[in-house]
Amino acid sequence: MRVSLLQMSVDSAESAGDRRLRAAATVRGRAGDDLVVLPELWTAGAWAYDDWERDAEGLDGPTAEVMSAAARAAGVWLHAGSIVEQDGDGTMYNTALLFDREGSLRGHYRKIHRYGFDTGEAVAMGGGSDIVTVPTEFGGLGLAICYDLRFPELFRGLLDAGAELIVVPAAWPAARLAHLQLLVRARAVEEQVFLLACDAAGAHGGVQQAGHSMVVDPWGTVVAEARDREQTVTADVDMAEVARIRSELPVLRDRVLGIPAPAGR
Repeated sequence: MRVSLLQMSVDSAESAGDRRLRAAATVRGRAGDDLVVLPELWTAGAWAYDDWERDAEGLDGPTAEVMSAAARAAGVWLHAGSIVEQDGDGTMYNTALLFDREGSLRGHYRKIHRYGFDTGEAVAMGGGSDIVTVPTEFGGLGLAICYDLRFPELFRGLLDAGAELIVVPAAWPAARLAHLQLLVRARAVEEQVFLLACDAAGAHGGVQQAGHSMVVDPWGTVVAEARDREQTVTADVDMAEVARIRSELPVLRDRVLGIPAPAGR
């Protein structure tokens, strides 16, 4: 399968609406790809806390509408990064959206681990509680977001839910780039999955973004990596490698702790 990570520059000088249209045009230009991925909170800006309430939307809001149409036009699976979702009770969530080739919303995930240490996302947003994987023609696709990378138990949960490919949109700060590169590879090796991390570029909310979006295989090899500017990274991945590596190095069968109980018990 061919995957593309759209490492967009998120700048407060560009409106969310204009960025939406620009992203949609880029997605439409990826016809021939199988899966296209956008960064975390690329419409509102992950660090622009003051803009979140203004740019919050529903699962059927303007971002979903535009991204659905773009996925359908390009004939691709589209992980539309994440949006500031506002629920019916007014609670905001950092929510990832996954569309299929027909533009249907096939899955959404509310970020479980909220970043901020008593500021920003940690206080302004609600936290999700569901581990989400979506069946695709490529295999099970697991959903996580940015700060989730620091919590390996979530990724083990995604493995147990059938994930063979995990997509992580991010808005990771440049000051901790080394952590991003380390954690993406670690999570891929631990779960023996392909891991696609699509980060933002540019600066917003006064925070420079790391960029360096990555495609990592189940062996931990970096198949493709962006630099720190806006760019699209494309790679061909062979999903058969997941089964091959799990068979060649069957570490997952030696698990002792945290194994799910058999069905019916």
